[in-house]
Amino acid sequence: MKNSIIYVFVVALIVAATSCQQGGPASVKLETSADSVSYAIGVLVGANNKQQLETAPGSEEMNLEAMAAAFRLASLGEEVEITEADANALVQRFFREASERENQANLEEGNKFLEENGKREGVTTTESGLQYEVLTEGTGEKPGETDKVRVHYHGTLIDGTVFDSSVDRGEPVVFGVTQVIPGWTEALQLMPVGSKWKVYIPSNLAYGANPRPGGAIEPNMALIFEVELLEIVKE
Repeated sequence: MKNSIIYVFVVALIVAATSCQQGGPASVKLETSADSVSYAIGVLVGANNKQQLETAPGSEEMNLEAMAAAFRLASLGEEVEITEADANALVQRFFREASERENQANLEEGNKFLEENGKREGVTTTESGLQYEVLTEGTGEKPGETDKVRVHYHGTLIDGTVFDSSVDRGEPVVFGVTQVIPGWTEALQLMPVGSKWKVYIPSNLAYGANPRPGGAIEPNMALIFEVELLEIVKE
C-alpha cells in the first residue's frame, strides 16, 4: 500500500469529519483565484480518494474522529500522541495485515468452493487440482505445448462477476499454449479441438498472490472459465 493512498485518504476524510462536527457542509464562496484553486484541489483529492478507497484493504475500519483530531494537531504544529516515524510504521503494518487477511479469506473461500464443486457429477479434478466440466466434446486434435490456439472464453470469479470475455467482445483470441496461466496450459492440452469446457482454476494455477493490477481479480482468487477450443493455428 502506497503512502500516498493513505495521506489522500486522511485529507478527504478530515474534510468530511470537520464538516460533520460543524453541523453539515459549510457553504463555500469562491471569490479569489486562491479560493478556486483550493476548491479545485479538494475536487481532485476527493475524486482520487474515492477511486483508491475502492480497493484499499481495511479502509472501512478507520476511526474518522481520531483522524480528524490528529490531522488538526499536526497541521498546527501541536503535540501529537504518535511520532511521524511511528505513524508511518503503524500505517504500513495496518494495511499490510488487512491485505493479508483479505488474501487469506480469498484463498479459503476459493478452496471451499472447489472442494464442493469437485463433488458434483460431471466435474473432473486433475492431480494438480484443476477442475473441468465437459460442455461439448470435440473430436479434433489436442494441442501440445508448442502450439498456438484460437479460443473463445468467458471468465468469471466464483461469485459470477465477469472479469474478461472474448465472447462478450465478439472476437476469439490466439495465443501460445504456454503463454497463459498454468491452469489454462494444462486444460488446453487435455481438450480436443471443437470442445467447450467449463474450467475451475485454483489460485495457485491462476494468478496466485500477485494478480494483474487494476482488475476484479484479487490475490489468491479461484477463477472460472468457459473455454471453447476453436482450432490449432498452423503457421
